[in-house]
Amino acid sequence: MGQTLVEKILSAHAGRPLRAGDMAVCEVDVCLTQDGTGPLAVRQIEKLGIEKVKNPERTVLFLDHAAPSPRRELSNDHMLLRQFAARTGCRLSDVGDGVCHQVIMEKYLNPGELLIGADSHTCTGGAIGAFATGMGSTDVAVGIALGKTWLRVPETFKFVIEGELQPGVYSKDIILHIIGMIGADGATYKAMEFCGGTIEKMSVPERMVLANMAVEAGAKCGLIASDEQTRKFLAAAGRGDKYRPLAADADAVYERVYEIDAAAVTPTVSFPHTVDNTRSIEDADCRDVKIDQVFIGTCTNGRIEDLRIAAGILKGKKVHPGTRLLVTPASRQVYGQALAEGLLAIFNDAGAAINTPGCGACVGVHQGILGDGERCLATQNRNFQGRMGNVNGFIYLGSPATAAATALAGRLADPREYLG
Repeated sequence: MGQTLVEKILSAHAGRPLRAGDMAVCEVDVCLTQDGTGPLAVRQIEKLGIEKVKNPERTVLFLDHAAPSPRRELSNDHMLLRQFAARTGCRLSDVGDGVCHQVIMEKYLNPGELLIGADSHTCTGGAIGAFATGMGSTDVAVGIALGKTWLRVPETFKFVIEGELQPGVYSKDIILHIIGMIGADGATYKAMEFCGGTIEKMSVPERMVLANMAVEAGAKCGLIASDEQTRKFLAAAGRGDKYRPLAADADAVYERVYEIDAAAVTPTVSFPHTVDNTRSIEDADCRDVKIDQVFIGTCTNGRIEDLRIAAGILKGKKVHPGTRLLVTPASRQVYGQALAEGLLAIFNDAGAAINTPGCGACVGVHQGILGDGERCLATQNRNFQGRMGNVNGFIYLGSPATAAATALAGRLADPREYLG
């Protein structure tokens, strides 16, 4: 009997064959924390009396959630992480370098590796055939200190996606469609493995959207086979030597298998206040929803490919006078590419506010907190009540194309109406 992707990867890191349901202690390749969770992890390490960490070159501390810091308390946490990195040799990704999940893919993670992070969207790394999962700060502290973690091997849900996407439909629409279909707790502590002809044609940045939002269905991880698209991504990142093909066995056993026709998926929006409250943009109740703020960015959709899509719709146009547009590149690398390609000029001319690379408005700390009763269409991954800093705000989720179209219309809009 063959193995699923998650069974293969965890078996290699446990040093013995594993099946779904097994408990195992596994070697960890990469660890990450961010400025919201990192201070607790550091204090736990210090409480254990540990002065040296297991693998400092592949332990990365990110200052991205509140960057630049908007408050004294957060500035002090930044100081703590900077000092810990200097003392232990851990890598520091400082203010302006970008979102942890984007930068870890740009510079650190490789196929077949095991990444643990003190952030729920660490699962983004599954887009290149790695086992990547979020954990609590204490668990990650132990992983940083000892280079090991314990896991229960999750059962796997297989999503076979075939067919051509319609113009104006993207991987964000696919994952919103899936979460709407199975529910926000539909894959709790499962691995979500994405495959099929549609996935094979997707670039790694497109795949990252699927893996990133697997946790929004409750999943432990989201996984996609390492293939030619992975090789191209790693080569472009200067890590071509780290490529290795990795896929599930043909006779692997899955708990459930879902088949999805990509051609039937339309631009999709999550309505407040849950990600699985999804509707097609074609639904009548979408068209009259006034939007006060549009936010393009985050670890879900702040990559150069996303900015290109949005800029293509916004070029030569102005955002609606009753709507403000925020654009936050996911990393310094993305910011530089957008600058070189003239995308930032397009956003600026359209009337957008362009923010420092990082999480930006997503977590509700700064750079776009909503006012009472305001509605925001965001390309982020969560729309929970209070997520953007105000429990009296309303968050809708959509693709970069839907976001750009909405910024122009001042209401939820179908991006297909704005394609050239």
